[in-house]
Amino acid sequence: MDWVTGLVPGGKENFNEFLMIVYRFSKSLRCLPYHKEVTAMYMALSFWNNIVSTCAISNIIISDRDPKITSKILTNFNDMLGTRLALSTAYHQQTDGLAERMIQTMEYITRRFCAYGMEYKNHGGYTHDWVTLLAAFQLAYNTSQHSTTGKSPSLVEKVWNPLFPVDHLKKDLLNIHPTAKDFHDVWGRPCDTAARSIAEQKNTIKRGGTNLTWNLNSKKETRY
Repeated sequence: MDWVTGLVPGGKENFNEFLMIVYRFSKSLRCLPYHKEVTAMYMALSFWNNIVSTCAISNIIISDRDPKITSKILTNFNDMLGTRLALSTAYHQQTDGLAERMIQTMEYITRRFCAYGMEYKNHGGYTHDWVTLLAAFQLAYNTSQHSTTGKSPSLVEKVWNPLFPVDHLKKDLLNIHPTAKDFHDVWGRPCDTAARSIAEQKNTIKRGGTNLTWNLNSKKETRY
């Protein structure tokens, strides 16, 4: 797992980063939005409520040496669960190289998604930004075929792919409420953008593996 930081504040809580968790076996993705100033206690509770309660306990977690990750609270939390925390740095990796590369690739994809400046304003004037559309991105990625397994993460985990709401919502119903009709666009745009982000990263790797860094404020692409 790793942090995706430096994002434009979004959502009612003005989140500016999120924790990205990739499961090694299925390659599935989970994203939890946070504030940069989040406490270790808040992170531990959020991890328990959103990850452990739905995906069970991990034998090992690979992460960098973020102070929140290495805090006494989270260290004791992992010890209590029997989870081993494998820490690494950019210059001295002591963890699995394949897992490190997978996390890096996922970070580039998620940054691309956020850099598109995803905003959708519905009929009532409510604006959906990257925070409110993050669930749609997560669904789009987890139902996309992974090059390593040849299957989607959802298919590996559940043995079936979830149905996309955008494919089944009926916009031509009579007397449909405008808010209900908005759901088609709210889910359709981020799903399309997520698919485009994934495809662009795959093409980048095929062209030579040069990673792209996005300036999230100007929405311009910068190559290093």
